[in-house]
Amino acid sequence: MKTKLLLILLTLTTLLQAKYTNCDFKNKNYSDVCKQAVKAGVSYEYANKFLTSYFKTKKYDEVSWTYLQPNKIKHHQAQEKKANNILVKYIPQMVQNLQKYKEVYDYVEKKYGVNREIIAAILLKETKLGKIKPSHDAFIVFNTMVVRTKPNSTREKWLLKMGKTNMASIITHCYKAELAPEQCNLASSYAGAVGIPQFMPNSFIYAKSYTNRVADLTKMQDAIVSAANFLHEKASFNELINWDRFPDVPQIEAQWYEYDYATKNASFVYDTSKSGKVYNCFTKGKPALQKMKEYTKKIMRYNNSSNYAVGVMRLAYEAHYSLY
Repeated sequence: MKTKLLLILLTLTTLLQAKYTNCDFKNKNYSDVCKQAVKAGVSYEYANKFLTSYFKTKKYDEVSWTYLQPNKIKHHQAQEKKANNILVKYIPQMVQNLQKYKEVYDYVEKKYGVNREIIAAILLKETKLGKIKPSHDAFIVFNTMVVRTKPNSTREKWLLKMGKTNMASIITHCYKAELAPEQCNLASSYAGAVGIPQFMPNSFIYAKSYTNRVADLTKMQDAIVSAANFLHEKASFNELINWDRFPDVPQIEAQWYEYDYATKNASFVYDTSKSGKVYNCFTKGKPALQKMKEYTKKIMRYNNSSNYAVGVMRLAYEAHYSLY
């Protein structure tokens, strides 16, 4: 009897050890997430605990999944122009933010070479300078995406890959922050973007704190530094814009909207995409717009939308001349 009991205990011990020394899941996508997290330095035990947590992998965000469908995304993109025009009335709040956090903006302009007005404009567009409070959980958003997505199309394959890499990034972030899986709750948008600057978890590597070792993207100072570092590192934004040498940005924005409305496959900056798709480029053959094109392209590394980037440029331009 004792021998039998000992064998049972040894078997259970072996099973538990195996559970936490590999990434063997019935769901292959979870195995992929686990391997990515372990490769980033997470222990097998922590990755397994996270991916077997009821509160993380057995709860789904149906609202976010609905909003991520192609028809909803297309509607959101169509509303970008309207959003840009509405946000113009918040420029006084932008100026107040620039004045309140002047020390931080001075720091990032000197360290990263990114204009303060550009950063403030991005934070305004993303969360109205922190006024919009996200109500989703980032990990559950991406877990829902991974569980629901069937990779039958190019978009669905991209969505699945994106969901898995962001899940791994969240696990890595929480492991480094020494949080138990159930304590790792990152408030996000329906798309899984986190904090005032709305960083996707894959972009946490660009998050920097103004005074601490670990950035808190819900804090304005850290949001400012993180957005600046993102543009500096990912978009090679390292030289301040001289607004006096720029064209009348509000006027160019209006002309761009007319062009975009009347032209199929319009882009403010691109002739072709990486996949080979051909665009009708608004700034092509217009020497006076080449500097604006250059910086708009950098901002599109933050959000790959012409209307988003042009809107940021317009808000930043007007805030600059309101400030000085």
